[in-house]
Amino acid sequence: MEKIKKRWDITENWQLLFPFLGIFLTILTAYLISRRFLHLLDLNNTVFEWLFTLGIGSLLFFIMVKFFLWCFKKLSNKWPVEQRWEMIAIFIVFAITGSISGKLAGPLTELIGLKQATVSGWIFWTARILLIFPIYQILLVFFGWLFGQFQFFWNFEKKMLKRMGLGFLIP
Repeated sequence: MEKIKKRWDITENWQLLFPFLGIFLTILTAYLISRRFLHLLDLNNTVFEWLFTLGIGSLLFFIMVKFFLWCFKKLSNKWPVEQRWEMIAIFIVFAITGSISGKLAGPLTELIGLKQATVSGWIFWTARILLIFPIYQILLVFFGWLFGQFQFFWNFEKKMLKRMGLGFLIP
């Protein structure tokens, strides 16, 4: 445990939540992707189902952890955080925000009367992608606040909107 605390600059026990939450979410993601592959290859309800799920899930977990550690290394100089565990919190916020905004855009598209079955795919997907953008912006700051990284995400938000030419939206 001391090794984990030292590696991620953890000074308080509650900060251990972020590495463990990161590991849990990575395992869950690897499992869900491996199950998608399983159904795609039509291997469900076979003898190989759990062997395939565990094998591919383990491989995906290993690849994702290596990728995330590489990202931490590359972004540690770019993102101004005081402790390394905050990088994990930031990655978790980006993952949750992206997933939820993508999920919320579907019902909102239908709520405004655009259904995939009745509207051209070009109109439906353009509207859905355009709806994702404001949902993502709001959720990014909200989840950033929830995970104790409000200042980082507020600055990130302002910088992103300025680069897109929408800086006038932020005071």
